[in-house]
Amino acid sequence: MKRLIQLCYRKIIDASSEKAWDKYVFDDTWMEFFMQAQTYTQDGKYHTFQEISDKIPAAGNMTYMVSTAAINYIRQLNDIVPDIANVYGKLCLPFKRFKFEIIHSDIRDKSAHKVAIYFYSEPITWIDKLDGKLLVAYGDQREAFKSGQEVETELIPLQPYLNISSVISGIPAEFREIDYPLPTSENNPS
Repeated sequence: MKRLIQLCYRKIIDASSEKAWDKYVFDDTWMEFFMQAQTYTQDGKYHTFQEISDKIPAAGNMTYMVSTAAINYIRQLNDIVPDIANVYGKLCLPFKRFKFEIIHSDIRDKSAHKVAIYFYSEPITWIDKLDGKLLVAYGDQREAFKSGQEVETELIPLQPYLNISSVISGIPAEFREIDYPLPTSENNPS
């Protein structure tokens, strides 16, 4: 039985990130964090994102404000999730929605800055799991399968931080037994 699923990829960006796109996001989001932190802690009493979030209620929208520094870079992706390639090595997973998270940041130490961007795919038809790869078709192709139509597919290797974020009409037991990393929002006040 074919099921509709939505995939989520959690891309972590920190001082060790090597790709140019990641470095730009790192630099600009840290600078925005630094400026926003100055707004909330003019006395210099708090230094980390966690301290500011815990101690200053008005800082509840800081994650959103910092995320604005990444928006233009996310637009450059042309709605294709970074890092997720099919078996041919081609980036292949479209997204329309994302969520930004500040994992850690400190105004005294740029190298401590760490953020995550969650990229959510549009619903896709999950067909099977083959040798550690998801066999999928874009969109809702369940009727096409039922009527015997040919459906174009994609084979996407499972990898760290790629997760099934939602399922429509259940998921088989053999798929649930695999341990997938789950995204967290521990430091996101939203």
